[in-house]
Amino acid sequence: MSRRVRKRVEGWGKEKVDFTEIQNNLTLDEKRVVDWTGLPDDTVITVFSRLNNHDRASLSSTCRTWRTLGKSPCLWQVLDLGTHNLDAVAASSLASRCENLWKLQFRGIESADAIINLQAKNLWELSGDSGWNMTDATLCMLAARHEALECLQIGPDLCQMISSDAVKVIAICCPQLKKLWISGIDQVDGNAINALAKHCRNLADIGFTDCPKVDETALGNVASVRFLSIAGISNINWNLVVQEWSKLPHLIGLDVSRTDICPNTVLKIFSSSFSLKVLCALNCPALEEDATLVSNDNHKGKVLLAVFMDILNGVAKLFVDMPKNNKNIFLQWRNSNEDEKLGEILNWLEWIISNSLLRVSEINPPSLENFWLNQGTTLLLSFMQSAQEEVQEWAATALATIVTDDDNIFSDTGMAEAVMLDDGIRLLLNLAQSWREGLQSETAKAIANLLGNAKVAKAVSEEGGISILINLARSTDGERVLEHVVGALANLVGDDRCSTGFASIGGVHALVTLVRSCKVGRVQEEAARALANFASHGDTNCNAAAVGQEAGALDALVQLTRSCHDGVRQEAAAALWNLSSDDRNQEVIVAAGGVEALVALAHSCLNASRDLQERAVGALWGLAASEVNSIAIGREGGVAPLIALARSDAEEVHETAAGALWNLAFDPGNAFRIVDEGGVPALVHLCSSSASKMARFMSALALSSMFDERMNEIALIGISTEGTSKSVDLDGDDIETHRRFCHDNF
Repeated sequence: MSRRVRKRVEGWGKEKVDFTEIQNNLTLDEKRVVDWTGLPDDTVITVFSRLNNHDRASLSSTCRTWRTLGKSPCLWQVLDLGTHNLDAVAASSLASRCENLWKLQFRGIESADAIINLQAKNLWELSGDSGWNMTDATLCMLAARHEALECLQIGPDLCQMISSDAVKVIAICCPQLKKLWISGIDQVDGNAINALAKHCRNLADIGFTDCPKVDETALGNVASVRFLSIAGISNINWNLVVQEWSKLPHLIGLDVSRTDICPNTVLKIFSSSFSLKVLCALNCPALEEDATLVSNDNHKGKVLLAVFMDILNGVAKLFVDMPKNNKNIFLQWRNSNEDEKLGEILNWLEWIISNSLLRVSEINPPSLENFWLNQGTTLLLSFMQSAQEEVQEWAATALATIVTDDDNIFSDTGMAEAVMLDDGIRLLLNLAQSWREGLQSETAKAIANLLGNAKVAKAVSEEGGISILINLARSTDGERVLEHVVGALANLVGDDRCSTGFASIGGVHALVTLVRSCKVGRVQEEAARALANFASHGDTNCNAAAVGQEAGALDALVQLTRSCHDGVRQEAAAALWNLSSDDRNQEVIVAAGGVEALVALAHSCLNASRDLQERAVGALWGLAASEVNSIAIGREGGVAPLIALARSDAEEVHETAAGALWNLAFDPGNAFRIVDEGGVPALVHLCSSSASKMARFMSALALSSMFDERMNEIALIGISTEGTSKSVDLDGDDIETHRRFCHDNF
């Protein structure tokens, strides 16, 4: 029985390469082999600029000339370590290249601690996410060693171990700071904020998000602030906000998303602040429950952005001189001359809206379903085209998160259609090929989750997505990227139409290569699931045969059933189940020790998940279709776990167990084993009480096979098929009773 499984899993690079120049500079030897070392230096540097750090390092190691070019300062102005851990040794080895580094992205506390070894003293922008385990000591060290910082962003994960003391140190050490954004500080007190006001005279953008408490009065002293976000902060004294922040002379944008702000406070802020242009209040329940505020669009020339309003239209109202021939103001602006003042506001709006949408997607309240369908998806797709890398990744992550929940029906239907309506499939596939692994990973995850919709699968196929994903599976070595790319392939080949031709373009070979060589559990699991889904198609079983023809495929899957990860064992068993429909595959599986491995798996999963139990038993059912294999399973001790699993409360488990026992029962030796192990009462129970018609039918067939005329003779002489004397506690009356039961009920 086949089962398909679906899961809910810049800067550089804009230069145009002159391919005519490349062609003219390449030299060919007598065998017509291209001499790539003949490329001009600037062309090689352009190629380097389009690669991630790992691929750039690999290419640099090919020859002395390219090693020198790989160290070019222009290639080391921006460093993205978001998908890699940077330890002290690696940082020291990179130090000589980072003298001109001005922007650095990192993830993880180990990377944060190792950054000082890069000796990037001229760093302007530092952004990272170390989550809850970043401490004051680490953050203070980063600030003290990078005095030229103009932008410091730590989040979006909550920094619960950072205190106000670290903020004060940042203020003293980094006087040139223009943007400070930190999430989840336990408390931001007045001393820290006043230090920012005193020492950082150019601080224009402040974000203290998801903090339990912030000093409202002290924030009113930061006269330089133009953009301020307190999203997700609880315990806000709104009276102080209105009183103190209305005095801020340059405040243009205020973000109060995910707070308890009420309509009356919004109106007071609008009336008291002369400089304020836009108030962003996404997912503020008190506002959304007030029908009066929803209908009131007159806010003294100021714009309110909330989920119950047309956000893109609201943003467009900020710019009276901007032509309104395109509803999406963000895309329109990017295609224009990118006015600096306009860009400052729109960049901030992209930042805070995408961050809020990411946070909201994590809880995904049912009340926002219409928002995601009507405008949320359009916003996310727009932000994926932002020039701000963090915004791109947040938007991709939010989209992937929204369509992860199987319980939300709209995720598979409306969301998929909303993505396709805005040409989102092509956009996602393009972004999946980005040199930035973080963006690759999140867009591949979004694609994988959307592929549960047949229309999306068709669109991905038509846009060349199958080849794109296969190429990524071959070339990517980042664990997160690879997991999501292979997960997307697994969901894609779950569609019968998309599986056609998959093997001919190298898809099966790529998956088998991963199954055989990759040691990462999650990647192994997704690759095995992809093979299981692919083998579930094909009326002539050509897909299963195609997998079996790949050298080492079946041997590797048998080995994966012994994995320490339940998910890997489950998907490997599912693949073997579907692949066993091909006779030749059965022979190879058995030769690779498949009978022993699957019987051991059945024994070990008696207390495991239902999915693992079903697939382990299903794989044995598939092999037991052969009489020789059936006998081997019985001799290996496979009867006992099958009987135990036949007593399962899960229909899908006792269905497959009954089917496997039916196949085994054709052999007289197995029939006696079923009797000895207490299988008759278990099968009779399924016949009479299972809610599954298939389970009742399979149980009846098993009982019928056990008690046919052959069994009368064997029971009377008490001889097993193995040729040894066997004591059987079953007399003629018992046989007649069970035969009559089967006859009367089936």
